[in-house]
Parts: sequence; C-alpha cells; structure tokens
Amino acid sequence: MLRYLPWLATVLLLGASLALMQQHGWLAYVAMILAPFALTGLYDVFQRRHTLWRNYPLMARIRWIAEELRPFLRAYIVESETEGRPFNHEDRAMVYRRAKDVSSVEPFGSHLDVDKPPYEWLAHSIAARHPEETDPRVRVGAPGTAQPYAASVFNISAMSFGSLGAHAIEALSTGARLGGFYHDTGEGGVSRYHRAGGGDLVWEIGSGYFGCRAADGSFDAAKFAETARDPQIKMIEVKLSQGAKPGHGGVLPGEKVTREIAEARGIAIGETCVSPPAHTSFSTPVGLLEFVSTLRDLSGGKPVGIKFAVGNRWETLAVCKAMLETGMRVDFMVVDGGEGGTGAAPSEFLDHVGAPLRQALVLTRNALVGTGLKQDVRLACSGKQISAFAIASSMALGADWVNTARGFMFALGCIQSLNCHNNTCPTGIATSDRGRQRGLVVADKAVRVRNFHHNTVKALMEVVGAAGCDHPAELTPRHVMHRVTEDIAYTAERAYQLVQHEQLLRAPQETQLADEWRLAQAHSFAPAGQS
Repeated sequence: MLRYLPWLATVLLLGASLALMQQHGWLAYVAMILAPFALTGLYDVFQRRHTLWRNYPLMARIRWIAEELRPFLRAYIVESETEGRPFNHEDRAMVYRRAKDVSSVEPFGSHLDVDKPPYEWLAHSIAARHPEETDPRVRVGAPGTAQPYAASVFNISAMSFGSLGAHAIEALSTGARLGGFYHDTGEGGVSRYHRAGGGDLVWEIGSGYFGCRAADGSFDAAKFAETARDPQIKMIEVKLSQGAKPGHGGVLPGEKVTREIAEARGIAIGETCVSPPAHTSFSTPVGLLEFVSTLRDLSGGKPVGIKFAVGNRWETLAVCKAMLETGMRVDFMVVDGGEGGTGAAPSEFLDHVGAPLRQALVLTRNALVGTGLKQDVRLACSGKQISAFAIASSMALGADWVNTARGFMFALGCIQSLNCHNNTCPTGIATSDRGRQRGLVVADKAVRVRNFHHNTVKALMEVVGAAGCDHPAELTPRHVMHRVTEDIAYTAERAYQLVQHEQLLRAPQETQLADEWRLAQAHSFAPAGQS
C-alpha cells in the first residue's frame, strides 16, 4: 500500500482542508491546489492504459515529466561540449554564432580527443596563402548541356515544404538569394514559398513525382516541362534514395494535405498519396540515364543529376557502366550519407541502412575516377557537413561541392528539440502550425541563413589557404591525414585505398572494387548472374 501513499496523503489533506475551511479561510486556497492532484490520482487508479499509473497513482506521473524534460536537461546541463547527438553543443554553437555574424573562435585548445581514431586533420603548408577568391564556384553541366550552372561550394540540402513550414522555406530561399547559393526544394515540389524567396532552386524529383505527377501517380512530362522552364529553377535532381530512410518510400496522410501542400505537389486536397520505394519511370541503369536525358530536354537543357544513399556498391558502378556504354551522362551526383537527416524515419533505417557519408563519398569518387567519368560528372555530398573542415575534407576526397540541411536549420534557430515529426517544433521551423510559425520572422532569419553561408565559406577559404591552395578544388586526398591507430596515421589516399584515374577500366583486379565491378551491369541493377 505504500505505493498509494502520496495519492492518499493528498486526498487526506484535501479532506482536512475542506473540513476546516470555515475556521481557516486560507485553507480554501490549499484545497484548490490539492483538488486537481487528488482527482488525477483517482483517475490513475481506475484507468486501464498505463500499468504504472494504476500501481503508483500520481507518483508515476513524475516519470512522464522526467521523460519529457530529459532531452533538455541532458543537452543544457549534463552533456559536455562534444557529447551531444546528432549534433553536439560545440557544433551547434558554431552555427549559431556564424548565423548571428559574431565571432566563432574557441579558447584554450581543442575539445576533441586527437589521439584516438578516426580523428582527421588537414595537412597545412609552410607556403600558406591568402586566397583572393571569396565566393568559389563550380561549373555544373556535362558536355552538351545547354544551360550549365555555376554552383556555390556550399548550399542548402533537400527539405520539402510540408516537412518545413512556410516561414522556414521562404527564409531559406530568401537567404539563398541574398548569399548567391542554391536551395534544394526536397521532393515535395516547388511551393509558392520557394518562389517568394527568389533564391536559386534545385528541383528535386522523387518517386512520388510531386509537381509533375499524373493522376495515377506516374510522371507527367507536360507538367514537368511547365515548371522546369522557370528561370528560378537552375538544376533538376532525381532522388533515388535519401540518407534518412533509403529504400523506404512514404505515405502522406490525407489530413496533412492542405491547400498549399496540394498546390505544390500537384495532388488533390485531403487525398492520401503514396511515394513508392522506387521510381516507376525506369528500372535499369540505362533506363535511368534515358530518364535523365528526357528531363534535360524538357527543361530546356538544364543540368540534371541524381541523388542517392549508397547501398549495394555494384549499383553505383552499374550507373557508371551505363554511362560508358551509352555515352549519356548525368550532370552531377549527390551522395547522401546514411547518418540520417531532416526526414523522420524508423530507427532501423536511421541507424543501420545506407552507407555513412565518408564511405559513400569514397565509393562514388572511386567509381567516377576509376571509370574516367569524373571530368564530366560533378560530385556533391550531404550529411552533417556544417564546418569548414568537414567541407574541405569532403572536397579533398572528391566532392565538388557540399550541401547541408540541418546546418541551415540551426541557422534558422533550430534548438535540436527532436520534435520534427510531431508538428510541435518549438522554433516554428519543422511544423505547419501557424501559431508556432509566427515566431519565425522571415526577414531576420533570411539574413542569418546568408550569414551562416558567408562565414562558413570564409572559414573554408582560410582552411584552403592554410593548405597552400587558392581554390577548394585544388585540395587532394594527400591534404587529409587520417588516424588509423593511436600511433599510426595515413593520408586519406592510403587510408581509403583510393582508385586511380581509369584504373577500373585498365586493371580492376588491382582495386578493392574488383568483385563489385564484375557484378555491375549497365542493363540491370541486379548483380551479374542474378538478373
């Protein structure tokens, strides 16, 4: 019976207060305070959903309160500077400061354990430089692409309208316009808020074909051409998979399909729509290239690329084999790390499906370099890339530019409350609740988005100069040192066993990809011998 004691004591105190209230008027206030607790305990005893509530009336509610407060208590009181996940306090503070355009320097040395693998560092040069370039660009467009695009080396990764609220989308697009970089729309279509900001857009097309979707859910070429020729849209990105939930697909419940979401996605208001795990417009590597070629023609010659999280390694190589066999090219590839991202997903997918970014980037770089396609096909990557070193090391390993989603969410004011999927984001970013969105002032946050980009690129150029280079494209794998053990460190070229130019064509047996290269085939994503 001891477990009922807190509730019974509350009931007895309430009873005593009511009995003596006439002699002592102040007890009326005590009774008013105790009554809700007594009634809550009574409810707990007789409800049938929660065992703890029935067995420990009133007292068990403390656990629920602690569960709600735990993330905040841990983030603000318990964690060290580098313990937090998915992003630690030091990383978040760096973004906040750069977004506010204040100093982001740190005192008294590194907080990282530099003696433990897999710590990495940049090999600086005695002949360091001060690069004159302040806005490094990358030309995107394979040979024959009519409208190549000069992309910034740092851009906003894919986040759909619907996943993010209207104010957040408009602030991101406005910030992209102010800073001269691009904003990936995510697969939810091009919304009025993307357009309102005026920033350069990369239109992402997923398996749901939102914005170019026929009534039966298939691809509609006429709808695509109408939107793709908008001058604000600079490139097209075909999403094959994403790091948060590769191969998962999704369902958008009808009750979430508002008028504005329906408008952006080209679906009926209130109608449940399905994004299948794979595209219906193609099923083979060659078919993918033909689809890309069709999109390029329909858009008037704009660059068209693919985005994917690396799964079966032979499938990435199969796309390269298809490009070699057909002569067709994708203009760019965006590799998304399996660490997860802004999209909510089952924990199994977040934690254990899809290659982490570093391994995925190295594989795709090896595939393009090993087949001699890197000179035609640009390579980008995304996945927790928010610091100048993260960008520099990825570019040294083959990326031509880097995208981040959560980094720009922090610039908007995200506090990592982890309520993105509950529509209760406290900062008004990942919610459609207009009341919560009201707190996000577009004009103010757009400037912070621009500041974060500007100050991060500025820091990147300082890192590039320290390496003795004038442009990030000059960084090589030899500039990155990777600690293998506490006593041994190799250059990234050796640590990751990087493939040499056209080595997969000349001597694939000498590479770590020999088996996957044998399995890859241009006319099927299945491994050779099983198609």
